[in-house]
Amino acid sequence: MYAVDYPGHGYSDIPPAKYNAGYFVETVESFLDALDLHDVTIAGVSIGASIALILAARNDPRVSRVVAINPYDYAKGRGMARSSFLARLIVALADLPILGDTVMRLRQFFIMKSVLDGGVADPRHIPSELLKEMYLVGNRKGHYRAFLNLLRNAESWETATNGYAKIEVPVLLLWGDCDWSWPGEREHDRQIVPGAKMTTVEGGGHFLPLDRPDAVIQHLLHFQAPLARKASS
Repeated sequence: MYAVDYPGHGYSDIPPAKYNAGYFVETVESFLDALDLHDVTIAGVSIGASIALILAARNDPRVSRVVAINPYDYAKGRGMARSSFLARLIVALADLPILGDTVMRLRQFFIMKSVLDGGVADPRHIPSELLKEMYLVGNRKGHYRAFLNLLRNAESWETATNGYAKIEVPVLLLWGDCDWSWPGEREHDRQIVPGAKMTTVEGGGHFLPLDRPDAVIQHLLHFQAPLARKASS
């Protein structure tokens, strides 16, 4: 198993690039090529889920299955605004020159916590250690520019859904019932991804693995079971 921090995320480098869907997908493609991985099941959350779906839509030969957990491909990339009042404010200000940069530069712990709390069904499911680390990561030099860049290119995630109809590998769409997406937006993905299976997990928000790690593991194993049986036979 490989866990990847995307550019501008976690402790990865923060290169000066256009942080749109294509850039992140090409980054993951390069990762798969560099390690020469095959028959890969890609599981991702939020934009990670969208990256997995776009890779499948490109018919990347290394990808055999996709588990897309709360893909972030609706509302013109402004779904985060549904998290909280402060999240709506951040998203609104992101497009404003100078002011948007100033607001992003002045990182405050309570603002970050408000956004993250709105991404789970129960804020108690976010470990305090994770909150502290997210705050530290968010204050790395240049991080605010990457995040602002990401917000300003957010519409590219919804635009990329135009290619979902080309997907030929098995796909599981896994949603939290308290995700930022609306039921119609979830159904839209199910309809345009050929043969997609869709499941909704109760008591789960946008960051579903924090709310319901048990359910995520259960569905991952169940979805993988046919592939495991095929490999053993």
